[in-house]
Amino acid sequence: MERSRAKKVILFMLSPIMLLAGIALIASFLLAGRLDSTATNSEDPGGFNVPELETTQGNEETTRAGPQDKTLKLTVPAMSRIEDDEVPNTTGSDEGALKKYAAIHLEGTGFPWQDEANVYIAGHRLGFPNTESWLTFWDMHEVAVGDEVFVTDAEGTEYAYKVFREFTVGPSDTSVTDTSPGKNILTLQTCTLPDYSKRLIIQAELTDTSEKAA
Repeated sequence: MERSRAKKVILFMLSPIMLLAGIALIASFLLAGRLDSTATNSEDPGGFNVPELETTQGNEETTRAGPQDKTLKLTVPAMSRIEDDEVPNTTGSDEGALKKYAAIHLEGTGFPWQDEANVYIAGHRLGFPNTESWLTFWDMHEVAVGDEVFVTDAEGTEYAYKVFREFTVGPSDTSVTDTSPGKNILTLQTCTLPDYSKRLIIQAELTDTSEKAA
């Protein structure tokens, strides 16, 4: 009799736990399906919402400076997936680059070797499954004011930036590509959560340059 009563008590206590576990399992399947089905721009790279520029930053003399190869490498210690990742110089509608790389440097914006520039780098919050772009900028919200970001050019020169601003803008706001007089700044962009309808922006200022040892 006592054993039967104890068994009923145990089953009564376990029932809510099992119910919650079942709900959690169903939720995990739904979330996984949502991540797979809502990868940003899986069909429309224009949905990436990268600003479209009408002019190139800097004068002709400044634009020609620096390495002939404009590919950059990006390291963000506060982000788990961004370490020495190649960043090509291309447009926001370059679907091939958006799939192949963790991020892109927006063509027409500045470079780290220029005296006055806005080095604009954009990456997907979700990206394309089974590619280098998948979840690369997922944790960009973890970057805080005071954090460091590092960019390396094709000749091995490293540029250290310090984050000074974090904010959100609408998808049609091109002011985030503007330069600041006399400064070289870096702008990182990704989509906002949970609906990816706006842009999360991180801006950092150049603090140090280290040339590759001979």
